[in-house]
Amino acid sequence: MLPADVALGSFDLSDPEFWLRPREFREGAFATLRREQPISWHDEWEFVGTPFPKGPGYWAVANHEDVWHVSRNPQMFVSGQGVNIGDLPIEIAEFFGSMIAMDDPRHFRLRSIVSKGFTPREISRVEQYVRVKAAGVVDRLLERFPERECDFVHEVAAPLPLQIICEMMGIPAVDEEQILRWTNVILGVGDPEFTTSYEDLIAAGLGMFQYAQALGEDRLANPGDDLTSLMMHAEVDGERMTAQEFGSFFILLVVAGNETTRTAISHGMLLLTEHPDQRAAWWDDFEANSRTAVDEIVRYSTPVIHFRRTAVADTEVGGQAIKAGQKLVLWYCSANRDDNLYADPHKFNVLRPLQPAQVGFGAGGPHFCLGANLARREIAVMFDELRRRMPTIHAVGEPEYLQSNFINGIKRMKCAW
Repeated sequence: MLPADVALGSFDLSDPEFWLRPREFREGAFATLRREQPISWHDEWEFVGTPFPKGPGYWAVANHEDVWHVSRNPQMFVSGQGVNIGDLPIEIAEFFGSMIAMDDPRHFRLRSIVSKGFTPREISRVEQYVRVKAAGVVDRLLERFPERECDFVHEVAAPLPLQIICEMMGIPAVDEEQILRWTNVILGVGDPEFTTSYEDLIAAGLGMFQYAQALGEDRLANPGDDLTSLMMHAEVDGERMTAQEFGSFFILLVVAGNETTRTAISHGMLLLTEHPDQRAAWWDDFEANSRTAVDEIVRYSTPVIHFRRTAVADTEVGGQAIKAGQKLVLWYCSANRDDNLYADPHKFNVLRPLQPAQVGFGAGGPHFCLGANLARREIAVMFDELRRRMPTIHAVGEPEYLQSNFINGIKRMKCAW
């Protein structure tokens, strides 16, 4: 997909209507920013129906080098004042974002506890049932759809990461659908299908939080062989995670671990359908090309479109003066198309070298995605199962996209085989 020719000043990143424009237009707008104004000031949008006032505006960071710089300087550019464009009370930001909305030392303490569940040993153990769950997804497709046609998102992309997280956390399979509904509401902000009010968002968050808090308290009293038990009993400097901290982390883990992997798998199927030469290049030598293919899917689709930081002192980014207290929005979707680094950045290429690194999992620093390696394995294993057992599966027609400037989601996409 080549970007359209879009003039500087003819678009507004804050306007929800911008995110409904054709993707060629959006790509063209970011290409113009990278070329002509890589650090640009934008007014914020006023959203009616929320209790929060219009914010003071933000700097849009469009190119790879500057996104990387801001991400790797957490002392100057903090997360604890909010990671979304709009300003939320810190309590709400931490409630939904857990440690991604914290700075050290609180961030370091919580991440140190949580990381015990994401060691190479734990990921290796998880991989055993990643393959089992992926095989089960394909089994159900073959059994339930004799007409060889279904919604790929609902039947393939969504079930796998959700089942893996539930298995890891020790959550009964009967609760998976409820957790998926909460997740869709939380990340569907701005899409009328999922969230119609601020109250809906808070209700979904509270429902998930209360569920997790009860789960954490149960595993503290009755430990089992699951990630919940491991985290509730892990200690750093003699301190354990509280049930309240676990509740917020659970929201982060389920929402981030489910939605972003689901989005990458959905876009992966679409991209492999649209680029049969790339599909052949990967599937004809699957193991050798899996690492580059998976990272290219993540680069090209960029499931998380942006995150925000706040400057704590007067500084400079890319030659632009930044004042203390000003917000910087890191547009990962733009950094992953930066033609200063990538050859043919708008081309999908499963053999693209791993360096320079794509920023779909973050751009380094302390907030780099803790579950990146697990997500990579889930994507690779799911496509391996499809390749071996349903080699002709492909997307049919146009997908239905999530209306969001935060998640590059696909809500529905028909597939056939």
